[in-house]
Amino acid sequence: MRRRLYFMLPGIASGRAMLDELLLARIEERHMHFLAREGTLPPDMPDLNALQKTDLVHGAQLGMLIGGAVGLGAGIFMVLFPPDGLTLRTVAILIAALGGAIFGAWASGMNAAAVPNSRLAKFAERVEEGQVLLIVDVAPRKVREIEEMMASRHPEISFAGAEPPMVAFP
Repeated sequence: MRRRLYFMLPGIASGRAMLDELLLARIEERHMHFLAREGTLPPDMPDLNALQKTDLVHGAQLGMLIGGAVGLGAGIFMVLFPPDGLTLRTVAILIAALGGAIFGAWASGMNAAAVPNSRLAKFAERVEEGQVLLIVDVAPRKVREIEEMMASRHPEISFAGAEPPMVAFP
């Protein structure tokens, strides 16, 4: 499990300093992401990827839930009122629900890939002003250590919030 922490940095120079500090604190670069005004982030600083810049994950989850419910309803309807000459069983309900979930996740995910991440909307104004958003994914046991390190070594950095624990993927 990991916790996602958000920090607002005054500029690119501060971001580079934080990158070095976090690397020394044994936070891997793949767990750090920076968001700056378009075209200002140097290539050696890790940028947000497409999953973090868009609402793709949230859209796919929502689509899977709605598609699965609609598929389940369609499967039940098909079993209760089967077409002439067919005998459908419970497996048909499960297949319809699975098909609905897959289609819903795909369709909703495709739409959400074009929408900016709603979680980052509250930082957009400050990023456009020239500040840099640092997103760090850390183990729950290191959250306090990272927050204290940031506060003591870099008072110009403001803590911008945290998300609940999430599953750690590579």
